[in-house]
Amino acid sequence: MAPFLAYEDRGGADSTALPLVLIHGHPFDHTMWAPQITAFAAGRRVIAPDLRGYGASPVIPGVTPLSAFAEDVAALLDELGEAEFVLAGLSMGGQIVMECYRQFPARIRGLVLADTFASAETPEGKKVRNEMADRLLREGMRGYADEVLHKMVAPYADAEVAAHVHRMMTSTPPEGAAAALRGRAERPDYRDLLTRVTVPALVVVGADDEYTPVADAAALHAALPDSTLHVVESAAHMPNLERAEEFNGVLADFLAALESRP
Repeated sequence: MAPFLAYEDRGGADSTALPLVLIHGHPFDHTMWAPQITAFAAGRRVIAPDLRGYGASPVIPGVTPLSAFAEDVAALLDELGEAEFVLAGLSMGGQIVMECYRQFPARIRGLVLADTFASAETPEGKKVRNEMADRLLREGMRGYADEVLHKMVAPYADAEVAAHVHRMMTSTPPEGAAAALRGRAERPDYRDLLTRVTVPALVVVGADDEYTPVADAAALHAALPDSTLHVVESAAHMPNLERAEEFNGVLADFLAALESRP
């Protein structure tokens, strides 16, 4: 049984537009999508959960594979009565979106993959993720948050954006973050899956992203049969916050094109 996820559910009461489901990255919560929730809830239903182990959702220590996150998303959308939707994710959230497409492709009408990549973890990467999980359990989140803040958002990012990102990271339960890291270390390779995606996709990346460089986004774009690639200048790993207006504009264009199809 999936845990009951905390979530924000806005807009869409009288809308025929496709619901937009927003999956946050690590180690954040649904508030990383605040500019998108505000912008898009005016015209459609927007659903943004806190993944298990993050935000206000239950913490389940141990190992949380991407498959468990995807099952939670499906259960939440069942509960909310949404059979079809556009699914968007950033970083780990993007990999959860890929896993969702693996599990229930017929429900997904469009994909948004932001600052993410599709390959399985390397042996060195597995070691690093497991060591980081150990560290977070031992030390908590603040030291890590301080170290990586200006890789998550660029050093030149707006101070309020940086403060929001730091606050999300330090508020994340270490047990939840560690379980996700251990699960993500064992993730499958989604590259072949992407070649079989039958719905439109939008790939977005910050030009200065060190975690998932533009080359990673270009590889996703090349693999997907029907995709658009947009590089957000003057942004790092979180262009949806760093350059929210540009990100929202690109997403709005994608949704309009998707919904204008016969």
